[in-house]
Amino acid sequence: MREPVKEPTRRLLRTALQTVFALLAALPLLADEPGVADVPALAAMVAVAAALSRLMSAPAVERVLPSWLRREG
Repeated sequence: MREPVKEPTRRLLRTALQTVFALLAALPLLADEPGVADVPALAAMVAVAAALSRLMSAPAVERVLPSWLRREG
């Protein structure tokens, strides 16, 4: 039988998943020429990461997540 995933590991996995999706969303904006023009792209990336974090805390999303990513309790 598989041992349940501990809460710190679960939080790390959720944060990593959110960060990957935020980076994927901002990648087209960052693919051009780097520089001062990237500030809006980085702001967009932070906004996407915050939105994903908020979304993943919704009960409907929680039910869709695999059991190893769900919050306990």
